[in-house]
Amino acid sequence: MSAASANAGLTSSAATVPFPVARRTGVVRRCAAELETLHGEPALHYWRAECRRLAEELLALGCDEVEMRLQVLDFQDEVQAELRRRHLANASREGAGRA
Repeated sequence: MSAASANAGLTSSAATVPFPVARRTGVVRRCAAELETLHGEPALHYWRAECRRLAEELLALGCDEVEMRLQVLDFQDEVQAELRRRHLANASREGAGRA
């Protein structure tokens, strides 16, 4: 039995593990920047659409429902943390400008 045929069975049953959405810093920062400029209903609409898009992407990559939900929740946490970082950085700059 060749190495290729021995590995063939492993490849067909292996689950796809996508890069964790929460670690996609470009996407996290883009969403945080967009949410900083939106308020009320437009912000809610944008946020829901973005999370839905990520969920659909994960499902298309082969994630099961549970993993997809966990990934989206982690992503939401990271975007919230980025919003906090941005707020603190802005507050520090404004405070330094007054001193």
